[in-house]
Amino acid sequence: MTVGAICRARTLLVALLVACAVAAGCSGAGVFNREYEYEEELYLSLDGSATLNVHASVASLVALRGAGLDPDPLARVDLDQVREWFGGEAAGVSVSLARRDGRRFVHASVNVADVGDLSRLVPFAWSAYRFDRQDDSFEFRQVVGPSAGSPGSAVQWTGEETVVFRMHLPSDILYHNAPSRRVERGNILEWEQSLAERLAGQPVDVEVHFASESILYTTLLLFGSTVVAVAAIVSLVIWWIARRGRDDDVAEPAAPASGTR
Repeated sequence: MTVGAICRARTLLVALLVACAVAAGCSGAGVFNREYEYEEELYLSLDGSATLNVHASVASLVALRGAGLDPDPLARVDLDQVREWFGGEAAGVSVSLARRDGRRFVHASVNVADVGDLSRLVPFAWSAYRFDRQDDSFEFRQVVGPSAGSPGSAVQWTGEETVVFRMHLPSDILYHNAPSRRVERGNILEWEQSLAERLAGQPVDVEVHFASESILYTTLLLFGSTVVAVAAIVSLVIWWIARRGRDDDVAEPAAPASGTR
């Protein structure tokens, strides 16, 4: 292969890599841009185990779930108290604190072997969960009932606060009743509600049917097939460039010998 052919192949490979990087960056942008006062994010597995992440202001935990915390933005928050309220070590809980708009927010992650066990924990007792196998698919139901907090607290709500119940599904979604009807990247669904509606106890009805085969398996299979196809195309392009280089060398006329008469 000539030097020119090698340069052309290198330029092509760089262009392919840049295109892939740009595509990956664009696909990951703009999934979650909205800020919520209270947010539940459920990661459900095919065996029924689950991880539930909660991102919520201290004020919303007091107003919605009756947490024994001080909603004053300047008040100290006891992490051990928060961890115990979410279920403690028995539920595999981890908690952390953050501040947004000058107010305290709690981030908690709860792991359970059976998603139905969440309703036995105080923060999630407002929900009834059902997880059933239906032939070659699964059916998940969650009904969020009335809040059990203190809506008449000293917190002055603006009326624009929202809450969300988000689900990350492990396989292809066959049916769902999410209001937006939109499935985000990675099989993610959302059920939004205003904080006022949640305080008033308006129920949230979640229903999802999904396939019994993990999306991770199909994703890895698709990714592997794509890698093989790209590798084959790149090899074919390099072969074609190398052959063109050889053809150019053969077609180039020989220089006349010096000193001829």
